[in-house]
Amino acid sequence: MLEIRDIHVYYGDMQALRGISMEVRQGEVVALVGANGAGKTTTLRTVSGLLRPKQGEVWFEGKPIHELPPHQIADLGISHVPEGRGLFPMMTVEENLLLGAHLPRVRAQRRQMLTQEIYPLFPRLKERAGQLAGTLSGGEQQMVAIARGLMSRPKLLILDEPSLGLAPVIVQEMFNIIRRVREEQGVTVMIVEQNVMQTLQLADRAYVVENGEVVLSGDSRTLLDDEHMKRAYLGM
Repeated sequence: MLEIRDIHVYYGDMQALRGISMEVRQGEVVALVGANGAGKTTTLRTVSGLLRPKQGEVWFEGKPIHELPPHQIADLGISHVPEGRGLFPMMTVEENLLLGAHLPRVRAQRRQMLTQEIYPLFPRLKERAGQLAGTLSGGEQQMVAIARGLMSRPKLLILDEPSLGLAPVIVQEMFNIIRRVREEQGVTVMIVEQNVMQTLQLADRAYVVENGEVVLSGDSRTLLDDEHMKRAYLGM
């Protein structure tokens, strides 16, 4: 579904990605793990068109997308939920959700999507539909961000640090929601997380990124037993 081929990305003169290559197959949950500043978020931003690679290519469903603007990439079926949630605090939960259905191909179905797809997956958001988004708890705000990302009916959902700043019990709830998104809605997921243990338990495969390069990749179960992973990321 998604192929990242030897991409090199710069911020000015500073090179952030050094020949990153990875793939995401349809129906998978694929994780990117690594320390802060390793290049994980830069990889996601390049996939969604917010950054352009100086070298290399990004392909989605057999077509190159690395030179397309973000709105065209979104229209192809890639939805990016960035770190920080990006909600409109003085708008209601439902108003924030409806903004996610801005693409022409889904706009006419947005009310139906809310009642039949989003609220069954996020019943708490149905209860809070008329509440201002800025008054929600951190976990509820993250649910709104993910639900809004699903309102475009994506084929690939990109999540950047969805558990950041959340209490452990809410983190587990968030991971359960992501699992249901894949299982019940058939959405492929690419996730960046520092919560490595739970992420590897959720994901089918993972890539370990250090200093802008992939240093390790493979089946998540295999990585959980890898000595480098245990020492560097799992505290074992």
